[in-house]
Amino acid sequence: MPTARRTLTLALLLVAAGSLAFATGAAVIDGDADTVADGDLAVQPADGPNGRYAYLNDDEIAIDVSASNPNIEDPSFQGVNVDTTGRIDDVFTVTYTADEYAHVWIDYASENVTFVADGDSIEGEANNVTLAPNETVTVGLELDTRGTAAGAQLGADEFSIEAKIAEPEEVEATATGASTQGTADGGPTKTVASPSADRREFVASGVESGAEVRFRADGMPIDRDNVTLEGIDLAGVRNDRVELNAAGSPVPFANGSALTAPTRPRPVGYLSLAHEFAPDAVDAMTIRFSADPAYLNATGTDPADVTLYRQTDAGDWEAVSVEVVDEAVVDILGLPEDRVHFRATTTEFSTFAVATREPRFDVTAATVSPEAIDPGENVTVRATVRNGGGAAGERAVTLTADGNSVASETVALAPNETATLSFDETVSAAGAYDLAVGGTPAGTLLVGDPGGDPAGGEGSNSEATGGDGESAETASGSDAASSAADTEAGPTEEPGGIEFVELGGLLAALALAVAGLALFRRMPRS
Repeated sequence: MPTARRTLTLALLLVAAGSLAFATGAAVIDGDADTVADGDLAVQPADGPNGRYAYLNDDEIAIDVSASNPNIEDPSFQGVNVDTTGRIDDVFTVTYTADEYAHVWIDYASENVTFVADGDSIEGEANNVTLAPNETVTVGLELDTRGTAAGAQLGADEFSIEAKIAEPEEVEATATGASTQGTADGGPTKTVASPSADRREFVASGVESGAEVRFRADGMPIDRDNVTLEGIDLAGVRNDRVELNAAGSPVPFANGSALTAPTRPRPVGYLSLAHEFAPDAVDAMTIRFSADPAYLNATGTDPADVTLYRQTDAGDWEAVSVEVVDEAVVDILGLPEDRVHFRATTTEFSTFAVATREPRFDVTAATVSPEAIDPGENVTVRATVRNGGGAAGERAVTLTADGNSVASETVALAPNETATLSFDETVSAAGAYDLAVGGTPAGTLLVGDPGGDPAGGEGSNSEATGGDGESAETASGSDAASSAADTEAGPTEEPGGIEFVELGGLLAALALAVAGLALFRRMPRS
């Protein structure tokens, strides 16, 4: 079959080509594309940051990982490092637009560069990917620059995209990654097809009434390799034939909405299940999925806090009980032992969201008592804290005065549990202070006469007015303070209290920044 050539540079420049001898389908490609194979293949730079390594040059796709790439603005970029290995995912896409299935692969001869899709080579016909009408494959580069010198060009300049129509029996058996499962002992015939890495098409026929049908999904990505679908089990099947299609996505589906629930769980990925049978033809469905332990550790997720939510017909999300599969059961079932396995049973088919329960602490009420005191007296601030999240946890809850942190208490709560915190503080300078706990207002505390000039020379917490009527900046200290009028006579010590002094310039600004800390002193605990 004739091919058109394309190039790649690494200091790599590749340019691609291909041809097919069948009619063009009705797919619409957004944006410009390198249309090859009589228009049946559309090649475009991929979305995302790695798509910058691919661009259209006179309507031909060029892949350039070198300083000559017009999309790379960094003048220091010279290409890939020598003596390294690595992979650049999601560089360009190939979309098949005709109306029959096709095998698509890349021909390229290089020891240093390999074209990959989903981490596997797609070089050579034996490594082809099978595309359905209007389906897209995203292609990346796997690099091995060991033994190369700086400035060297890696491999050949050109590569070609090849394709041929898939025969019907190839599509049925292998083109979509189909496999036959569980046909021994006269059980139902089960077929699982993989149109793409994150999709599965399950079909079972010859099912005895009331029987159980177990499908293996073999790690279909829900959130890449972080969370994967391992299988679907149907119980009490009353149809002779059942069909079920599954799709995974780390983000909400285009026609769906994001997970929302009162406990504010953190969504991890979404699973769509579409079925070709009446809901009452199956008693229950068990969804089996797994997670990478490294991912759980990196996100601080306890396996017990992993859960599943189902979207109702009304668009709401309701929780589905999830069970962590015991390690002994994992061993008996022959499941991958390097994963944490979960299962959830439901009687409803819909869109699901894998999520993690997390603690959520809210201060529901806060009060101050008394609301007015003299300098040096004690004040108590109480607050009610509730964990409205779906998991136990602990948080530091902070008391602030005029936005400045004064004290903090750590509280541990189970889901839906509440606790009352009490902050006992001594305030030594006159003023009006807006108090809050965890951002929730507790009220305004009046200390002394914030608007007057009492005998002690104490002013407000933010400004003091001198005898001549002029405004003066104020600050607090830890030992003693004096008013501007008493400066010549020297400071007057006030045991057990803190007064304001008139300071100017940088010193005043620095003192104001820490005033909230100095004005409140912690009462000793009994």
